[in-house]
Amino acid sequence: MHDDIDFDENCDPNNPRKIRYDDILAASRRIMGSVIRTPCTKAHMSEKLGMEIYLKQEFLQYTGCFKERGVRNTLMLLTEEQKKYGVIAASSGNHAIAMSYHATQLGVPFVVVIPANAAINKINKCEKLGAKVIMHGANIFEARLHAMGISKEKKMLYVNGYGAFLPTYLYFHFIISLMQFNFYEYVTFFSYDHPNVIEGQGSIGIEIIEQLPSVDAILVPVGGGSLVTGIAIAAKHLKPDTEVYGITTDKTCSMVEALRKNERIKLEIDTTIADGLAVNMVGVNTFYNLKGVVDKMIVVKEDWVARAILHLIEDERYLVEGAGAVPVAAIMAGLFPNLKGKKVVCVLSGGNIGTTVLSRALERGMAAEGRLVKFKVTVNDRPGGMADLCALLAGIGVTVRDCIPERAWVKGDVFSVEIRVICETRGWDHTKEIMEQIKKHFKEYFFQDMSERTDKNAGTRRGPCLAPNPVCMQK
Repeated sequence: MHDDIDFDENCDPNNPRKIRYDDILAASRRIMGSVIRTPCTKAHMSEKLGMEIYLKQEFLQYTGCFKERGVRNTLMLLTEEQKKYGVIAASSGNHAIAMSYHATQLGVPFVVVIPANAAINKINKCEKLGAKVIMHGANIFEARLHAMGISKEKKMLYVNGYGAFLPTYLYFHFIISLMQFNFYEYVTFFSYDHPNVIEGQGSIGIEIIEQLPSVDAILVPVGGGSLVTGIAIAAKHLKPDTEVYGITTDKTCSMVEALRKNERIKLEIDTTIADGLAVNMVGVNTFYNLKGVVDKMIVVKEDWVARAILHLIEDERYLVEGAGAVPVAAIMAGLFPNLKGKKVVCVLSGGNIGTTVLSRALERGMAAEGRLVKFKVTVNDRPGGMADLCALLAGIGVTVRDCIPERAWVKGDVFSVEIRVICETRGWDHTKEIMEQIKKHFKEYFFQDMSERTDKNAGTRRGPCLAPNPVCMQK
């Protein structure tokens, strides 16, 4: 028995597991009919972006995320004893929902420990899908500790849904807390790194090649790495000349930094629009297996992710979460000049986006494209002063979102009022027309930074090339 509390023989840094195509094929056949064979259809935005873009719609899975594939494969490989005692997890997101659904389908008892700060809709969804929900702890780390205690007491297999970011000080606090117990017989760390999970995710790669045999490149979101690793191994086996790119954001690039330093490192991750990619340390097996099969890692700014969410709704009528939108974001940001005119598949990995995050993403996306404008202008504080401003804006076809007068902070003239205006336009040209008209008719005004720098590639970067014979990123 290994002495380390967090040791998992399936994710051993000293003995990483080789993921093979035959095992991915077996997993694909094993889960066939239990998960949705999602469509891979041509995008309406293809012509605008200069390439044939096909969207692999994993957000159409029953629970709204690709995680069902790895979860289903792992559950189907449980021993009879493990099925008898059941499984337990601590989660507040996609992992818990996927486990709830498939454990119930297979008749495996499943308990999920959810912290008090979890979203109510996700708690309700787990219960409706058949899981026994235990509310415990102020955060996911306290919930996980409680789940591990139950796993020892009830002899349940603990299936880790770890995928959220963990600040360093909480990580060490968590490990010290675990050392008070003897849970390692039942604990599996890094569920996204388990070989069975990677094999299940790889079934997407098989489907893509079957659905689009002439595919030139596949763009895949990267957090812990199971999705891109499984897809790349499968796609490269079936069509070796397929280019596979891993896409992450500038706030979630733990895989990029690990590859740069050639070692798995802990990366501090703050809040991010792509919370599904917020993994502060990549997996042992994913880090080992993706080298040589993933052609390049690409980093895209989060402003582009917001814009991608916006355009997927407007152009495709698809509701996709931040993590799922990063492949489209990278194309929109101009990071793939080498793929112009080629057939490119973007894996839209999930659609579980909260309404609050969605509303913020849409507004950020509109602002980044000059379609949401904020400015201040000083007008005459007499009857008709504000009406003149509104008439001016209406005359050039602007929709006023908000209009707030401020009198107390206007210096000098007591017969003037400063108006804070938020309005919606058709884009940069329309926004410039507003600015010209305001400058023409009013003496005092202030516009937020309206430069079009977000339409340029400044601040974006590419990760290290991983291909043994690199052909990627050639113009």
